[in-house]
Parts: sequence; structure tokens; C-alpha cells
Amino acid sequence: MKTRTIKLCVQSTEAPEFIDITDQLHRCVEGSGVQNGFVVVFSKHTTAAIKINENEPLLLKDMARFLERIASRNGYYQHNDFSVRTVNMTEGECPNGHAHCQHLMLGASETIPIVEGLLHLGRWQKVFLVELDRPREREVILQIVGE
Repeated sequence: MKTRTIKLCVQSTEAPEFIDITDQLHRCVEGSGVQNGFVVVFSKHTTAAIKINENEPLLLKDMARFLERIASRNGYYQHNDFSVRTVNMTEGECPNGHAHCQHLMLGASETIPIVEGLLHLGRWQKVFLVELDRPREREVILQIVGE
């Protein structure tokens, strides 16, 4: 049994943004030597998700509007009230309660089968890093396991 862990750095440019990382995943899996197993794709962030869906431009706009309806950027979030919040504050903290709430609906990881050395995705399935907060570099961890 082989296990390989790879870190991808992905730069976002806006929020929400659906960044298709499928080609990078294919290259990593092919280079791993694993023929049969799985890859876990994991975002190290609470405001950037990993999801599988279709990469169709109008659908991506629909999904962005859906996220805005679920947790509007302009809504009220106690997390954004810096006059009372005292936990997990960082220099340059920005109001991002909406991004955390949107993340609840999406999640941090996906697991994808590897069959005969290839990601075993459906015809229209692509893997996205979903930026929910603001432009920045994000880390995606791949853990490739199998024989």
C-alpha cells in the first residue's frame, strides 16, 4: 500500500470563485504510481471548500447566487462584530461570517476513487476549490492511497 501526500497552492482572485483543480489532480494521481485506491482532496481553510460539480459557466453563476441566498455577504454575523469578538482574531481580520456559514453547506473535502491509475470521475464531474472569502493563496492537501 502506497500513501503520498501533496500540497497544491491555489490562488483565488474573487469570492465566490469556483476554481477547477481537476487537471492538477489528474497529474498528481498519474505521477503517484497508484493504480487502484483513492485520493482525498482537502482544503486547509474554513472559508474555502472542496466540491465536485459540473464546470458550466451559467451553472457556476447559479451556484454563486445560491450561496449568496444561503448566507448573504451583507447579512449580520456576530463573528463580524469586532467590538465584542475576542477569539481567533488575527492582524488584518476581515468580516467573513458569511464565508464560514457558506462553508457549512459545502465542506472541506472530497474522496475520489482511482481506477487503473486515473481519477474515476463522471463525464461532467470536475473538482473545485471554492473560494468563499476573499482573494488569496489557498492550500489544498491531496492524500493519495492505494496500490
